[in-house]
Amino acid sequence: MPRQLNEERDNVQGWAIRVRGQVQGVGFRPFVWQLAHEMGIAGEVLNDPEGVLIHAAGARLAEFAGAISARAPALARVDAVERGAYLFAVAPEGFVIARSRGVGAETRVTPDAATCPACADEIRGEGRRRGYAFTNCTHCGPRFSILRGLPYDRARTTMAAFPMCPACRAEYENPADRRFHAQPVACPDCGPRLRLEVDGAELAGDPIALAAARLREGAVLAVKGIGGFHLAVDATNAQALARLRARKRRPAKPFALMATEAGLAAVAELGPEELALLRDPAAPVVLVPSRGVLPEAVAPGMATLGVMLPYTPLHHLLLDAFGGVLVMTSGNLSGEPQVIGNDAARAKLGRFADAFLMHDREIARRLDDGVERARPPMVLRRGRGRCPGTLPLPEGFPATQVVAFGGQMKAAICLTKRGQALLSHHLGDLDDALTVEQYARAQADYAALFDHRPVLAACDLHPGYRATHEAEARGLPLVRVQHHHAHMAACMGENQWPLAGGPVAAIVLDGLGLGADGTVWGGEVLLGDYAGFERVAHLVHAPLPGGDAASVQPWRNALVRLDAAALSALADGLFAASPREAVRAAVRAGVNAPLSSSAGRLFDAVAACLGLCPDRQSYEGEAAMRLEALAGPPGEGYAFGQVGGGIDPAPMFAALAHDLAAGQRVGTISARFHDGLAAAFAAPARALVTSGRAQAVALSGGCLQNARLHTALLAALAGVPVLVHRQVPANDGGLAFGQALVALAQGMPGD
Repeated sequence: MPRQLNEERDNVQGWAIRVRGQVQGVGFRPFVWQLAHEMGIAGEVLNDPEGVLIHAAGARLAEFAGAISARAPALARVDAVERGAYLFAVAPEGFVIARSRGVGAETRVTPDAATCPACADEIRGEGRRRGYAFTNCTHCGPRFSILRGLPYDRARTTMAAFPMCPACRAEYENPADRRFHAQPVACPDCGPRLRLEVDGAELAGDPIALAAARLREGAVLAVKGIGGFHLAVDATNAQALARLRARKRRPAKPFALMATEAGLAAVAELGPEELALLRDPAAPVVLVPSRGVLPEAVAPGMATLGVMLPYTPLHHLLLDAFGGVLVMTSGNLSGEPQVIGNDAARAKLGRFADAFLMHDREIARRLDDGVERARPPMVLRRGRGRCPGTLPLPEGFPATQVVAFGGQMKAAICLTKRGQALLSHHLGDLDDALTVEQYARAQADYAALFDHRPVLAACDLHPGYRATHEAEARGLPLVRVQHHHAHMAACMGENQWPLAGGPVAAIVLDGLGLGADGTVWGGEVLLGDYAGFERVAHLVHAPLPGGDAASVQPWRNALVRLDAAALSALADGLFAASPREAVRAAVRAGVNAPLSSSAGRLFDAVAACLGLCPDRQSYEGEAAMRLEALAGPPGEGYAFGQVGGGIDPAPMFAALAHDLAAGQRVGTISARFHDGLAAAFAAPARALVTSGRAQAVALSGGCLQNARLHTALLAALAGVPVLVHRQVPANDGGLAFGQALVALAQGMPGD
């Protein structure tokens, strides 16, 4: 027991050490406890709303404080270690982990982490957790997906429903055990339970073995993971793949795959960069080159596969029992959010799944798998494993708390606080009512978890976006941010471009965004900073015949671009079965044919000319992705014209028509288009830098997910400082981050 201080003799002076960052749910308190015992430090460590608080006394305090960040656990992200004087009321004897204090949040929450090697070995060993699908420790397992509130303790997670048995309690309280204060700790005697259901009835026997047998028979299996349900089938079974596509009404969108490293290496080309990303605790889906050995139905028309390693014990055990490669795609109705509840799964996935591998641990929030690429490194979708990680604000930004609402597609929100930006996980497209509900819940969820009290809001310029309506409903002072300015700011911010860092040139290429002039933009060169911009160059405008229909039917975009290039005869030959004259008449009359500079629609037009899904895209970006997949090696690109500040694709289409008539290979035509487009946009951006008007070039917009275009732009900009996306999606999933930065830079409306 601590002894009472003798004020005249003892007067024990120590330090109060505050650790800020991602320091809860990562084994930080056990780490501090072990470090204190190593260095002879007395006192306590605890969680509170601001992070981790340490009261320490001893001869090696400076060394102890320095080691806190230098030797922090692998999952931790230490933002700051602050220290000040502390007078102990009673002299500390030993070092203890004290009970958490307070509620609310000023700290960062740890994302879910893939199964660590020790736990993976344990479920295959001979101990009491052999074959247990919910094994975890301080180094791995569910975190954000089970969290209900902060500070992070078991009572505030969905594991509160599972009281620890004596054996788990002993591990939890043993400082020498890797489960010391691991909040989700469990075992077969006290933790969640797995079962296999068919037609609403639980089957007797080992659920994993039964599920693997069903998969080998070609069944569609619904699997409850950390952030939601997946639908799984044997990736080598063409009949099973066709059955899943027919049931989901998903004719062509690529499926994600899951397998062991050996299993993935047999179907995909895995370099060191891909392996490092696959092994990351975030365990994202990684886009890798395909070996072409799986059925075409896995990823029709693609040269890449989206692959991931097993990231929960359940996945490890299922793959061990199955012994092959599994499709592991989101469990949802078309356009709806991923299902997370057992009852919802039975109701909504019953038409898809032949059996359900499920459990009784509740999922607190839906988290889709993240999607990333290793070469070039980029995050295409923020999801489980990355969220709710934060991004530091660049130098010079004020501490104002802002909430930004993103866009209509690939919705995400962003909160700023204490020099950090929290960009949410992917929330889906706001055309669906259930996604809108999820979007609203996410706003409340993040605000409550992070004790966020915004005084300023930001949204897109488009008045019809549901995200804009949500922002307007908050009643806060509102900054409306032009779509492509937000893309530009997001890229600058991710690269820590200071608030006073000076202007940059931004090449922003995407599908659609409302421009400052009221037209639809999408292929722009901007010059500016966080506070404002000017449009320096852009793709020459063309009508979007049929409005939204132009985004779905690529032949429409090809028709208007070929007509503008005096190639109407080619359009008539390529699209003879389409209602060309009716569309042309509507364009001439200006009926439902808004002008657009969209680079995304230009990709659609070129793809349609090459016969790539000209009549209809079955998912967003299909035509462009198929065009990218066919592109050959770099070479001389097609020339684009210059009309004032306009980048004119008419000469490109003339050269493309010549190559088509000459029987040129489709891969060569695709490569010449990619390289020509990159050169056309790089030229004005480079000129802005060399003239001194800009200090760097930023690359953003959904088209920058195209690795072939991304690489071509970097080559065309060689020798010029270039800012690129790595952690923030270049697509609309990064808009909210850019909107928040613009709002912070502009300040309160009217200031």
